[in-house]
Amino acid sequence: MRLSADLKRSVPFFSPRYVGHMASDLLLPGVIARIITTLYNPNNVAEEAAPATLDKELEVGLQLARMVGWATDPSATPCAYGHLTSGGTLANYQGLRNLTAAKFYGVALAAAVRSTPALLGAISARGEAIEGLDDWALANLSVDEIITLRADAMRSSAARLAPEARAGFGALVESERHESLGLFGFFTRHPDLAGARVLAPATAHYSWSKALKTLGWGVDMMGTVRTDRDMRMDVAHLRELLEESAHARVPVLCIVGVLGTTEFGTIDPLGAITDARDDARALGIDASIHVDAAWGGYLATIFRAEDGGLIERDALRKRFHYFPSQEVYDAFAALARADSITIDPHKLGYIPYAAGAYVARNRGLAEFVSHSAAYVFDARDEEEDPSDRMRHLGEYVLEGSKSGAATASAYVTHKVLPLNERGFGAILRHTIRSCEYFYDALGEWRERMSDRVKVTMPITPDTNLVCLVVNPAGNTSLAEMNAFGRSLFSQMSVELDASLQRRDFIASYTSLFAENLAPVRAQELLAELGIRPGALAPRPRGPYEDDHVYMLRHTLMNPWLMQENERGRNYIDRYLDHLEHLIDDATRRV
Repeated sequence: MRLSADLKRSVPFFSPRYVGHMASDLLLPGVIARIITTLYNPNNVAEEAAPATLDKELEVGLQLARMVGWATDPSATPCAYGHLTSGGTLANYQGLRNLTAAKFYGVALAAAVRSTPALLGAISARGEAIEGLDDWALANLSVDEIITLRADAMRSSAARLAPEARAGFGALVESERHESLGLFGFFTRHPDLAGARVLAPATAHYSWSKALKTLGWGVDMMGTVRTDRDMRMDVAHLRELLEESAHARVPVLCIVGVLGTTEFGTIDPLGAITDARDDARALGIDASIHVDAAWGGYLATIFRAEDGGLIERDALRKRFHYFPSQEVYDAFAALARADSITIDPHKLGYIPYAAGAYVARNRGLAEFVSHSAAYVFDARDEEEDPSDRMRHLGEYVLEGSKSGAATASAYVTHKVLPLNERGFGAILRHTIRSCEYFYDALGEWRERMSDRVKVTMPITPDTNLVCLVVNPAGNTSLAEMNAFGRSLFSQMSVELDASLQRRDFIASYTSLFAENLAPVRAQELLAELGIRPGALAPRPRGPYEDDHVYMLRHTLMNPWLMQENERGRNYIDRYLDHLEHLIDDATRRV
C-alpha cells in the first residue's frame, strides 16, 4: 500500500504532457507479455533455464536484423544474429567487445601458425599465407574476411592435425590473443601495432567513453570526429582521421555512426561514412562500422515495406511535409552496409525497461567472444550448426543472467506490430508528423512572441526531437540568456519537492557546447539570438555560462500529441500556449 501510494510521485511518461526524455506510453502487448512471463522468471542465459523464451530472444534479434535490411537465412552467409541487453549502453559495450575480439584474431592466429609447422602455408588471407603477412595487414582485415579466416583455420587444423594436436593448436591461438595476454602484453609482443582507437562523432553517447574505460583501452583512444552545422558527423574530418591512423599505423577498432543522437535526434550520414571506410582500404586500413541506433533504430520501420524491401523516398515523401531529407533517407538505406548495431526496444519500441539490443550482420562475429562455463554448458563439436550454438547464449553475452520477460515483451510486441511500415511504422509516422507540426507552428508562434523573446531552433530536426533556444528581447548577454532558459525549464522539470501532477508539461534540456560547434555556425547562432558576437567560447568543462547555449529539449514520441481537446487545440498547441505563459511570468519577474 505504501509503495502504491509512493509510485504516484513517479514521472507520468505515459501522458502526452510529457515531452522530456526518451520515454513515453507503453504498448499493451509488451506490458502484458512482461507481466505474464515475469511470473515464470526465466533466465535466458541457457536453454535449460529458459526453454520457452530463449528461442524467442534469438528470433527478436532476427526481427531487428530484418528491420535494418540484413539477411537472416541460416543456410546462407552472412546470416545475422542478435540478442537483448539491459539497454543501449551495454549493447555498445558488446559491440566494441565483439569487434575488438575479431580485430586482432588474425594476429594471434598467425603467431600460432608460425609455431605449428604442420599448418604452415595451409591458412591464407587475401591470397597469401597468413604467417607471411605482417601484423598491420592482419589487423586490417574486414569483419567478413576475419570470420572466413577463422573458419578456414578450423577446417585446416581438423584436416591436418590429430585431435590432441588440434586441441593444442586451439589453446595456442587463445594464448596469443589479447584477451589472454592483456592489452599491455599483446602490444608489447606486437610493437608494430601502435595501440588502437575508436572514431566517433562529438555527439556520440557517453557510453562510448565508458566502454573504452571499462574494456581497458582508456578514453585517450577515442578519436573524436567533428560535427557539421547540423550536428551530424563531418565525413571530411573522418577521412582525415582515417588517413592519420593509417600513417601512424594505429588500427581503428570501429567507426561509430549515430542514428539519432541522444541530445538532438540527428542522423549521421552513414552512407558517406561507409564510403569513407571503403576508400580508406586503399591506404591499408580497415575499420568496422557500428551504428548506435539506440534512439532511431525503430524508425527504420517507416522505410521498410511488408516484403522487406526499402520504400522509395518519393513514396515516403507523400506521407510527410519534410521527412525524410535526402541525407536521412540515404542513412537508413546504408544500414545494410554496417557491421553491427545497437537498438533500444525500450525507447521507440515502447516496451518496458530494461530492453536494449545488440545485432550483428554476420553471426560469425559471436564466435570470437565465446566463453564456456563448465557448470552451465556442455562441450560441443566446433562443427555444430551455428543456429544451435547461438542457443548457448550465455557464452556470447556480457551478462551472467538475463531476463526472459524482456524477451517476451519484445517478441509479442513485434508479432502484434510487425517491424514494417504497416506495423510499427504506422505509429512512428505519427511522431514524425507531430514534429513537423511543431516545426510549422513554431514559425507563427515565434512571430507572435517577437516583442518579448527571440526564439530559434538551432538544429533542423532529423527525427522527432526538437530543441529551442529562448532569449529575452533586447538581451545581448549569453549568460543571462542561459539563465532565462533555466528559469523556464525549472517550471517544467522533475523535482523531488514539486508535485508532478501540477506540471502542465514536463520537458528536458540540453546544451550546445562551443567546442562542438564550428566557429561560423556559432557566430550565426549568436546573431539569430541577438547575443553579442564572440560571446560563445570553448573552455574547459566547468560551471561556466559562456561556453554553451542552453536549450529546451522536447522528445515528441507520444503518438497522441495531435489529439485535440474540446477547443480544437492539440498538445503541441497547448504546449506553446504554456511556454508563452511561462515566458510572460519570467519576463515580469525580470
